Amino acid sequence: MSTSERDELLDDDPVLNEALRNFRSSVCAWSEAVYARPRTALKAAPRRRVWRLATGWALGCALIAGAVSGGLYERHHRQELARIAATRAAEHERQITAQRASEEEELLARVDSDVSREVPSAMEPLAQLMTGDEIR
Repeated sequence: MSTSERDELLDDDPVLNEALRNFRSSVCAWSEAVYARPRTALKAAPRRRVWRLATGWALGCALIAGAVSGGLYERHHRQELARIAATRAAEHERQITAQRASEEEELLARVDSDVSREVPSAMEPLAQLMTGDEIR
């Protein structure tokens, strides 16, 4: 609708013109009332509310710090247990290796003693008789 058509409509109907003026004045009065009333966001918060908010934040931070430090301690504890288990496994492996080495040494000593004999064990009684004859 153009401006000239609107002006013609307002000039033709005084009741509409009066209703629009009343509506405009109501809107202006409402706007002034809203702008004039005090702002609640600009007021200082009561001390109790500030302390409650600060306490909430402090407890939340303490809870987070506790959870993080607990997780780090658990991780460290698991690493220590793994290190101890690895040390025990390495010690057990060394013991097994030492035992196998001693068994091999004993076996080699037996083989060496068996090989170092001058006479086989089945012929030993005969060898003793011969040695006794030589002494006489």
